[in-house]
Amino acid sequence: MLSLSASNAMSIVATAAALSLPISFCRSSKLSTKKGLRGFQVFAVLGEESGVDKKNAWSSLFDVEDPRPKNPKLEGKVLKAAQALEVARFDIQYCDWRARQDVLTIMLLHDKVVEVLNPLAREFKSIGTIKKELAELQEELGQAHKEVHISEARVATALDKLAYMEELVNDKLLRPQDSNTADAEQASSSPSTSTQSLDAVKRRRSRKGLNVSGPVQKYHPRLKNFWYPVAFSTNIKEDIMVPFDCFEEPWVLFRGKDGKPGCVQNTCAHRACPLELGTVKDGRITCPYHGWEYATDGKCEKMPSTKLRDVKIKSLPCFEQDGMLWIWPGDDPPSATIPSLQPPAGFQVHAELVIELPVEHGLLLDNLLDLAHAPFTHTSTFAKGWSVPSFVKFLTPASGLQGYWDPYPIDMEFRPPCMVLSTIGISKPGKLEGQSTQQCKTHLHQLHVCLPSSRNKTRLLYRMSLDFASVLKHIPFVHVLWRHFAEQVLNEDLRLVLGQQERMNCGENVWSCPVTYDKLGVRYRLWREAVEQGNKRLPFTTKSI
Repeated sequence: MLSLSASNAMSIVATAAALSLPISFCRSSKLSTKKGLRGFQVFAVLGEESGVDKKNAWSSLFDVEDPRPKNPKLEGKVLKAAQALEVARFDIQYCDWRARQDVLTIMLLHDKVVEVLNPLAREFKSIGTIKKELAELQEELGQAHKEVHISEARVATALDKLAYMEELVNDKLLRPQDSNTADAEQASSSPSTSTQSLDAVKRRRSRKGLNVSGPVQKYHPRLKNFWYPVAFSTNIKEDIMVPFDCFEEPWVLFRGKDGKPGCVQNTCAHRACPLELGTVKDGRITCPYHGWEYATDGKCEKMPSTKLRDVKIKSLPCFEQDGMLWIWPGDDPPSATIPSLQPPAGFQVHAELVIELPVEHGLLLDNLLDLAHAPFTHTSTFAKGWSVPSFVKFLTPASGLQGYWDPYPIDMEFRPPCMVLSTIGISKPGKLEGQSTQQCKTHLHQLHVCLPSSRNKTRLLYRMSLDFASVLKHIPFVHVLWRHFAEQVLNEDLRLVLGQQERMNCGENVWSCPVTYDKLGVRYRLWREAVEQGNKRLPFTTKSI
């Protein structure tokens, strides 16, 4: 029982140390202490002084100054950035100090139990005296357990307030500055960890949420004004074409005479025959109906059996980079830069897959940006045997679309407009190792591209890279194994996401109740909403429209 309580308290230390956004507490009620511990600058719930050797190996862990006398003073009704930073720093220090107290209390009580039960000491005490001392220690242990639970509740409250204040930051990025005064005044209210304050926070948060419900609407034209990766370079050979849909329009990729890729409308100008049914020869795509031939810019260069006319089908800007083919489907002029999707240094690409999925691309991105579901959904594949953590968090900068998962050694990033990159620390297949990717010796890097084919269909491009086991690249038919495993994982997700899509089309809100581990998914939705609304500056990025 003692070791379990110590473990809980140590987890509170780790949780408190991880907080990195403005939060606020009230000054804790005074502890039921009688005297200070000699050799330490913390107080413990003990009835008498305890002579603790300052040279003890644990002393550095508990030699922490009580931060309460340095509680920052707030000025004015609106919490300014500098004041918010001071409040956050104080709150982290207080959580850390309070949790260390709890650990120290339990450790010292454990030592006293050992002392009471010491055979040498028992020779000079009656059984009645020993029973009385043990009963007193049991009472003090009960009190120590209560303090641990209070600290746990305090951290939970802090996390709730962090999430609420982050929403205020998000609102500030999405709305005019002068509309945030009321929210700022709420954020600067006096610190409190009482139940009443937490309820008020929850009520305020419940009034602000995402609404992703009803049948999927037609894609907004502004969402098209980005570079989209649509195929892997290895799939586009000299005489091979790749048909695909993007934003509910049919397109086809092929290489011209110079070897450069082109993207044209997958419809012949003559009788609307799908060009994908034809062939590619000498850098031109030939319609199988009457033999009309088109170049990569969409111009018809040959019309057998009739006089050549000036005919051109629609084409899109097309570019090749990092082993992928990119298109610009929007009406605005293409941007000069294309995001880099190269694996990190030291990684080798082991698999590149293209899979068509019958779900809206936003729902698929929601799923990929969420790792908390893994031990519940992927019990037959990569998360088989994973334990369910007591708390899952996604830790990220205040204005970023990337971060890392706690307690999983996984880094993740949403890269606009539709890409998810992740790096996973692994020890052996199917196993996680360490608390962060930096602590792991071997890694798996993943790229997911969710191309919006139509309102109920996504073209998924998946690239998997490893920084070890390069010999796997040379095993015959290993790509078949990778595809089988990828489809197994996707099928575990697909039945759930299809269910979401069905409910959403009937009017249900798939984002009605976001929690702390939904942070990256929420940021993606806010980013997309800002794009569709035409905001000049997009949230969480440096890009402006």
